[in-house]
Formats: sequence, structure tokens, C-alpha cells
Amino acid sequence: MIRIKLPHHLRTLVRVSGEVEIEVQGPITQRSILDSLEAQHPMLRGTIRDPKTQQRRSLVRFFACGEDWSHQPPDTPLPAAVARGAEPFLIVGAMAGG
Repeated sequence: MIRIKLPHHLRTLVRVSGEVEIEVQGPITQRSILDSLEAQHPMLRGTIRDPKTQQRRSLVRFFACGEDWSHQPPDTPLPAAVARGAEPFLIVGAMAGG
């Protein structure tokens, strides 16, 4: 099971209070996690990445094992700790404003 921590507004959207756990087939990458997450929770389609280009939304960041993975290619394998469920994959809403 892959553990995912979502920002509060997305947890509210999928009606969960803690982490989301999903099954992912094949290599554990940003793309495979997001594909599985959106398949399990279709209401998230378009909230984390653009539905046409599949690019990460500009105010969303991805973290794994304390490292920012936001600018890594989406098919780069994530750390083994995320793949075995020891560490969560974090989807974080960035702060913006002035």
C-alpha cells in the first residue's frame, strides 16, 4: 500500500481525515501514484495536475522522504521507503500571495 498525505482541502473533497492508502501496479512513480489516486478518487481529477497535459499544477508540490520531487520527471522511481509504505508521498499546496 502506498500512503499519501493530501492537503486539507483535498482531504475534505475525498472525505478522509488522515492519509489515503492506495494500491499501485508497476513501478512507484509520481505518475503511477497520481493515476491510481485519481482512479480511486475521481473527484481529484484536475485538482493536482492538468487533465489534458498531466502536468503538475503550479501551486502543488510533491515530497518524498523529506525531499522535493516537484521538478523530477513524473516517471522517475520514488524512494524505496515510499514504495514499501514506510514513508508517505506528500502532496502539498504551496503558499502564494503578497
